[in-house]
Amino acid sequence: MLKIETIRNHERMSTQDLLLEIEAAVQSGETDFDIAASGQHDIGGPLWHPNGKTLKFHVTNAGQRVGSMCLPNTEIIVEGSTSADVGWLNSGGIITVKGDAGDTAGHCSSGGKIYIGGRAGTRTGSLMKHDPLYEEPELWILKNVGSFSFEFMGGGRAVICGVDSENFSSVTGERPCVGMVGGVVYVRGKIADFPEDILCLELDADDIQFLKSGMNHFLNAVEKSELIAELSDWHEWKKLRPLTFDEKKPKVLPDMSAFRKNDWIKGGIFSNVATDDFVVLNTVNRGKYRLRVPSWDNAKFAAPCQFMCPTGIPTQQRINHLRQEKIDEALKLVLKYTPFPGSVCGTLCPNPCMEGCTRGTIDESIKIGALGLESAYVEIESPKVSTGKRVGIIGGGVAGLTAAWQLRLLGHEVTVFDEANEIGGKLAQVIPHSRISHDLIVAEVNRIEKLGVKFVTNCKVDADKFNEICNDFDAVLVTTGGHKARYFPWEGAELLTHGIEFLKAINRGEKPQVGKNVVVIGGGNSGMDVATSAYEQGAENVVVVDVVKPAAFAKEIQRLENFGGKIVWPFMTKKITDEGIFSDDGRFIEADQVIVSIGEAPVLDFLPEVKKFRDWLVPDAEKKILPKVFAAGDVIKPGRLTDAIGDARLTAVAIDEFLRGEKISLPAKKKIVPSANLSKKYFEKCHHCDLPDPMHEHLRCVSCGTCRDCRMCLNSCPEKAISRIEHEDGSWEYVSDESKCIGCGICAGVCPCGVWNLQDNPEEIKMYRTYDAG
Repeated sequence: MLKIETIRNHERMSTQDLLLEIEAAVQSGETDFDIAASGQHDIGGPLWHPNGKTLKFHVTNAGQRVGSMCLPNTEIIVEGSTSADVGWLNSGGIITVKGDAGDTAGHCSSGGKIYIGGRAGTRTGSLMKHDPLYEEPELWILKNVGSFSFEFMGGGRAVICGVDSENFSSVTGERPCVGMVGGVVYVRGKIADFPEDILCLELDADDIQFLKSGMNHFLNAVEKSELIAELSDWHEWKKLRPLTFDEKKPKVLPDMSAFRKNDWIKGGIFSNVATDDFVVLNTVNRGKYRLRVPSWDNAKFAAPCQFMCPTGIPTQQRINHLRQEKIDEALKLVLKYTPFPGSVCGTLCPNPCMEGCTRGTIDESIKIGALGLESAYVEIESPKVSTGKRVGIIGGGVAGLTAAWQLRLLGHEVTVFDEANEIGGKLAQVIPHSRISHDLIVAEVNRIEKLGVKFVTNCKVDADKFNEICNDFDAVLVTTGGHKARYFPWEGAELLTHGIEFLKAINRGEKPQVGKNVVVIGGGNSGMDVATSAYEQGAENVVVVDVVKPAAFAKEIQRLENFGGKIVWPFMTKKITDEGIFSDDGRFIEADQVIVSIGEAPVLDFLPEVKKFRDWLVPDAEKKILPKVFAAGDVIKPGRLTDAIGDARLTAVAIDEFLRGEKISLPAKKKIVPSANLSKKYFEKCHHCDLPDPMHEHLRCVSCGTCRDCRMCLNSCPEKAISRIEHEDGSWEYVSDESKCIGCGICAGVCPCGVWNLQDNPEEIKMYRTYDAG
């Protein structure tokens, strides 16, 4: 006998490894197995000895499906109980379980014998079957079974002895023999119910002979031979079998018209929720009886570019204007969302819109950033109507200026206060002029001023000034951004140069002191700005260190490397000295100047006590920090310029609703158009050299989720159910005529933009006429 231990050196053998070891042993001639299992599955089948010898298995702690697909000449003895599916698809083996079996014991067995020395679980014996060419399967159970036993049984014999089951209302469980079409179930004990097509009968001589001939074998196998006398009183037994075909009463089909008028719905399980209008439907239907209904969901979903843009700019609408040769509308549309299409969208933004662009999965993303630059110098008219409401904004960075722009467009009077001598925040004061044209920034700031926004520079807001502003204005917005360098309390931190002050000095035209060998702590874009600016100010060697892989844009890293700069990571700063900087693992980098640039925090000492998380404000759901004071941008959390613009735009909506006395209800972000709705196969791939300029990108744009007026649906509808309606303002819509539409879905299938969608017709489950009970 081959003994197999499945726990070896405290490691459990996998089911696969155990079965492979058993199979190899069988092929080498082994016949007897003693398996100390630890929950492995499928032990004992399907196996066949090369010489046809009987395979014997003694198993402890077996898992699921013991003896599954067991073949003839296989004998399995399981000590104790086992879990589900014992003898699943048994095809001839003899399987003995000396304890209880889990659910679906004997499921789908078609041969052999299964002996259970205890109880069996739910759906025991379901789908047993008998091929007349082979011996029928047998399933013997000492005690009782769970519910739904012998479902869809088609053949074989099952025996339920009912030992120790007097307290059960039914030894066959609830709803036994449902769908049973063949075979016999012998039962000793209470049977609560069974289907009407199942007969419960007394035993005949053949039944008694079968039980007599098999009972001793069964009881000996499960070591309960002392019960033979108790189980041999055949008057205590019944058998369950299905009606034969001849025994079933033929059903007389009712007259359908009479049935519908007199019986359907009336008094039925749906009578309280549905009535019948007695309409006979064709295979293909129109109107309210269509299975599906098309809807023209123009702009219901956001295009990926719009969804990915924190500012929420619907570039697909700009492209549609270009497609219609409405150049002025296309260039001005972006200004409804941001006053910085040139300096931010077109120059500094990482353009997450382009990362999400569907066209990028075909060839290259639409040149959205470059398209923004086309709007850099576009002018728009000031609002002709004033609301008479005044808003004071503290902080003249991109967040404050964006909110000022939006609120002025809505007709409010806006004044921006900033302590610097130049409006623009970090955009103008910190980001090196080598990265962005200062003239471009000035032009876009001037456009805000021309719209009617007032600027007050060199105005440091303290607590008194804050109270004055609150008294003078109907609403106040705090957008002072982050201008205080953040760093850890490293040893020698007093020797640090603050990167933000270093960059501000350069942009003011000063010549800040710079060392020969410079180390910059922080590998973001700001850190790269500091490092390249150090080179421009005369540094000979610059090293950027960071604890993780630098997060700066690839082009900023490349710019540093073009200067000869190096990046070291991971580098966990421990201390700074006059000689250089040390890491926590003992590395040393020589430096006569260490500049820190790992982020900034806001300076909010002018505010009264308000809710904060560390250094940042925590506004409520209405974007307020005080009864009429709002907050936006980097004073809430640090982020990119485009994040500040998007947050300020949303806050401006809240302020406008507040000033108008309306309930503040911030607009929900649109869901992205499902990519499966888009038909990219219509668009040919372009090579880089063939790409159009930004003003002609309508030739490539998929126009995700927004109708491009291609008329494919109009020309493809086989029922001519779609019509195009043009409105006085030049806009259009497509409409499906329900009296013609059959819900075929061709419109949705051919739409390249994902605008046409299909829904199940809710009318198909409604009944329109009330049943006349009289």
